[in-house]
Amino acid sequence: MQTKAAILVNFNQVVIDEITLPPLKPGQVLVEIHYTGVCHTQLLEVRGKRGEDPFLPHCLGHEGSGIVLEVGAKVEKVKPGDRVILSWIKGSGANVLSSQFDWKGRTVNAGAITTFSRHSILSENRLTPIAKDFPLKEASLLGCAIPTGLGVVFNTARPQAGQSMAVFGCGGIGLCAIRGASIAGCVPIIAVDINPAKLLAAKSMGATHVIDASKQDPVEEIQKITTLDFSIEASGSPKAMNQALRSVRSQGGASVVVGNAPYGQQMELDPKELNQGKRILGTWGGDNVPDVHYPRYCNLIRYKQLDASPMLGNCYSLDEVERALSDLEMGTAIRPIIDLSL
Repeated sequence: MQTKAAILVNFNQVVIDEITLPPLKPGQVLVEIHYTGVCHTQLLEVRGKRGEDPFLPHCLGHEGSGIVLEVGAKVEKVKPGDRVILSWIKGSGANVLSSQFDWKGRTVNAGAITTFSRHSILSENRLTPIAKDFPLKEASLLGCAIPTGLGVVFNTARPQAGQSMAVFGCGGIGLCAIRGASIAGCVPIIAVDINPAKLLAAKSMGATHVIDASKQDPVEEIQKITTLDFSIEASGSPKAMNQALRSVRSQGGASVVVGNAPYGQQMELDPKELNQGKRILGTWGGDNVPDVHYPRYCNLIRYKQLDASPMLGNCYSLDEVERALSDLEMGTAIRPIIDLSL
């Protein structure tokens, strides 16, 4: 079958065109995609800021939602008609690493998951089924932004109620981390960004204090507010990573780095920060197990513990992918959503 997709042909060159999907391999699933989120990973890919890309031309996208149309042999996790979350984070099921599509006689790579298309072939382990009445628009963010933001709090940092937390970078992941901190009972919760609109959104997600890092030194301001237990860096800025570590307390403070820095950029680290007993932690997408954690995150949305609306305000058609990427880059959209029905 044919479908419409966004193809990264070269850095800063995205073409929207029809591609032909091959028959399903064992362990693969054909999904009609309804919504997909746009995150900084795609922005870095398109702008050539992840280093050499040996897979060009290739499709894009790693979080979304949709409905299963067809399943390949040996697929047991989902069936036609199921509503599903599409996520780059591996869950249970077959792990089929690569798909290749045809574009006017040219091979287009896709990997185990791509979502910037009306239909896509995915590996079984990149899908998590959800209830038939769960909204697909919100579900699209459960593939990356929501689980990474919540997971970095619940699974990686693991704060106790009453401990303090600061989040550097208030994009989609940062906002979800702020909400996760609020659910976990952290106080105070300090949001750091350079975008006033994002700081306003951070307040709606549970931040008790906000710091505009373009006007104030965040480390100094945090130290005026509290002795900080945890910091989460979600901006991808090496400068912010350094500030996040410096901001936490000696003898037990911990900083978690979740943001992706552009290829070649390095984080500066003063060993004295570690000599003081501080910890710096990494995370793999919030250290989630999709089959275990994603249903819990659905419950948080269903029962009004998590309001995803601050991240759902900017919708684009597939033909507007470049505008969505530019708006994300300029900070005028927190988490662009591509609506494949438009």
